[in-house]
Amino acid sequence: MSVSLSDPAQRDIDPLELYASAIDTSDYVAALAPLIRQAVPDVGRLLDVGAGGGQLGMAIHDPARSWTAIEPSPTMRSRLVKLAHPPQVIAAGWQQAEVAHRHDTVLAATMPAFFDHPEAFLARCRDWARTVVWVVPAHAGPKGLCFAGCLLPEWHREDETPGIDITMRGLLPSSYPPHVAFTDWTFTGVVPDLFELSAFLAGRLGWSPSDGRREQMTAHLARQAKRTGSGYRLDIPRRSAVLVWGQQ
Repeated sequence: MSVSLSDPAQRDIDPLELYASAIDTSDYVAALAPLIRQAVPDVGRLLDVGAGGGQLGMAIHDPARSWTAIEPSPTMRSRLVKLAHPPQVIAAGWQQAEVAHRHDTVLAATMPAFFDHPEAFLARCRDWARTVVWVVPAHAGPKGLCFAGCLLPEWHREDETPGIDITMRGLLPSSYPPHVAFTDWTFTGVVPDLFELSAFLAGRLGWSPSDGRREQMTAHLARQAKRTGSGYRLDIPRRSAVLVWGQQ
């Protein structure tokens, strides 16, 4: 595949928007939503913590019941209000959020709190609802930088320990979830310009503009990408675990 290496017009890339756009084009919701519905047939009033673009919450919420989203990112909040059935949005992080009433189900997917404060986050979720659902990465690979799964490990240098292992290490045995299910899916991102994506990733990794690895990265991405009508498609195999506490 031939990819131009001329520097495109500079465009700020929001990493959260980049991730949310890839979730739009992935089979993430198609893979995860049935597992959650099987474990929690009656979602009831849903509280979606760190809702992001709201794709999974939108898929599992009951349109006849209330849906609330806790989301600190202005970019993601602007996405949430444009949904066909938008939630009530609380503009805060999970530690600061003031939730006015109890809900039936809490959903939290791909939250940093799983890894940093699992016991405290679980306690907070239990304060909010009787049923708690977490969606945690279960694959070996990088978890922080979007599209890092397309890069060589020596470039991103991220901890590749499966997220579920980190999460379970941080929970007390008495807090282990009574229900765990796994599913495979594919993170599929379509980007208009591979050089722009490469420059973004190199910047996030702290590489200088003259770093010779920048050209190597663009070529490495190009070898993996598939040309589509709207740009370049990159596919990364993923596995997630659904952890459920409470009624099932």
